[in-house]
Amino acid sequence: MNSGRTVFAQIMDHLPRRQFHRCVQRYNGNQKVKDFKCLDQFLAMAFAQLTYRRSLRDIQSCLRAMGSKLYHMGFRCKTISRNTLANANEQRPWKIYADFAQTLISQAIELYQDEDLGLDLQNTIYALDASTIDLCMSLFPWAKFRKTKSAVKLHTLLNLQGAIPEFIHISDGKMHDVNVLDILGIYPGAIYIMDRGYLDFERLYTLHQTGGFFVIRSKTNTQYHRIYSHPIEKSTGLQCDQTIRLTGVNTAKDYPEYLRRIRYYDSDREKRLVFLTNMFHPSALIIAELYRMRWQVELFFKWIKQHLRILSFYGTSENAVKTQIWIAVTVYVMVAIIKKELGIEKSLYTMLQIFSVSLFEKTPNLKLFNEGEYIIGEHENTNQLLLFNL
Repeated sequence: MNSGRTVFAQIMDHLPRRQFHRCVQRYNGNQKVKDFKCLDQFLAMAFAQLTYRRSLRDIQSCLRAMGSKLYHMGFRCKTISRNTLANANEQRPWKIYADFAQTLISQAIELYQDEDLGLDLQNTIYALDASTIDLCMSLFPWAKFRKTKSAVKLHTLLNLQGAIPEFIHISDGKMHDVNVLDILGIYPGAIYIMDRGYLDFERLYTLHQTGGFFVIRSKTNTQYHRIYSHPIEKSTGLQCDQTIRLTGVNTAKDYPEYLRRIRYYDSDREKRLVFLTNMFHPSALIIAELYRMRWQVELFFKWIKQHLRILSFYGTSENAVKTQIWIAVTVYVMVAIIKKELGIEKSLYTMLQIFSVSLFEKTPNLKLFNEGEYIIGEHENTNQLLLFNL
């Protein structure tokens, strides 16, 4: 029963506590810590994400104002200090929260694995992209980017079933997007959708030999020889469907096998798009539709930047920044899990908005998202006298 329990405590019930403590033990996160344990740190940072707190002092003020409710929210420390939280973010290994986020990601993927994407494909479909978060060079000198600017980059592999970030790598801004293919685990049979920033034929051929499939935008200077042209229906926006072989000095050696080249006219944006893929069985229209779905990763970046606290940071060290990003990702995945487990039809954005203003209420989470008003029983107190005797 959730009666009498705060909304925040009910949200945290969806976290696998045993796995969290295993992550803490793996990196000795609570070593020489008396009061403010890793769980208290996580809860404070998750509270900051859910309520969009702007600073450590803001977090401290809000939680101290609700001091009598901290225990019922899951905190085991008596009070929250700004300095204590700042030191925890600086010193506790960020890998604790990275590993814990992966635990939740695995749980979310299992929940969303049967979600229908509307394509006649049995493959797991991923969208790969990166997003840069600009930082101040004087405060974040470790995050190398340009001469006058620092930045961190989020390299994200988004599982399109449920829009779950299955892989995230946080680097400084100087790391080129395509280099993430060297550390990305390739699943045989999976489809990887990428923009032309990832067009490296040597790496793509490695992906092909591993058993993966890709759909990627081509560059205008790609040299090739047409082997065969397949019939198309031009009324659908398709302009050509070809089997090609690369003829560039280096590309012919880097990718020695045939590729499929599809040109599509996007009437909405009035733009011609050219795709390269190693898939020859799906129709050309499905290939074009696959690339259209790549925009989900763009929407993911836009969503977390707008609705979670990752554009400004509570600490300036690399450890503090990565801790905050990984906890933000954990909150995103946690809300996605709650949405699926409770069968909530509302969007993640709406859920976060409702959570942000109701964390201290004692209402069952499912009732928060009911469309109708709460029904109050008539004459709950049978001893209450009537004002007028009708």
